Amino acid sequence: MESIKMYNNLSIKMLIGVFLMIFSSCSAQKQLIEGEEETLIRENLQYYLYFPETYEKNESELFPLLLFLHGGGESGDSLAVLKKNGPPKMLAEGKQFPFMVLAPQNPHKKQWWNVRAVMKLLDTVMSQYRVDPKRIYLSGLSRGGSAAWELAVQYPDRFAALAVVCGMAPVPYASWINKDLPIWVFHGTEDRSIPFTESEAMVASLKQMGYDVTFTVYEGVGHDSWIQAYQTEALYDWMMKQKLE
Repeated sequence: MESIKMYNNLSIKMLIGVFLMIFSSCSAQKQLIEGEEETLIRENLQYYLYFPETYEKNESELFPLLLFLHGGGESGDSLAVLKKNGPPKMLAEGKQFPFMVLAPQNPHKKQWWNVRAVMKLLDTVMSQYRVDPKRIYLSGLSRGGSAAWELAVQYPDRFAALAVVCGMAPVPYASWINKDLPIWVFHGTEDRSIPFTESEAMVASLKQMGYDVTFTVYEGVGHDSWIQAYQTEALYDWMMKQKLE
């Protein structure tokens, strides 16, 4: 009789143990599930598109294109503010470039550039106009400079030249950039918005890996180093010499 009781007690304990295991497994499954969803994010990008005077003269000629990304101060829904700085400002003042210029506007005042949307816009412009895919130049200042670095990292085979002015740099991912991409970096030593050390560290990392990098340092200049950088005529001559192999 005693052995039967022991057997029954053991059976009950085993049943309880099995129940707890099943309950625990079900509980864990409720906490961790598998799922999948296809997402679609829409972005409305206003932009300026500049054509050189010679664009209409030869209908078979392909033209280089400069993709320019502005800083945080020009973000929003007023396209006219893009004319405050960089190539759009120079174009508004009558500057003539030998290449096309695509200058989109980030519609979000306090968000980073949506680089996928920018690339979609670039692809659309390239499909509609005579753009040379081997001569796409990329440049940006401040927040746009940060986005330019990101584009160079994420799309290493799309650009023939990169010019970054006072942008935050993705130093840990420097090696993802195309090893053959010519790069020119500009930064002021007294920048209080995006520290000079951002560009300094990125340039040092790239040079250590053997990249072709030019670094222009503006001693005593603050965050607005783009004023001098984009007035550098040699920058545009340098761009025009670059071409993807």
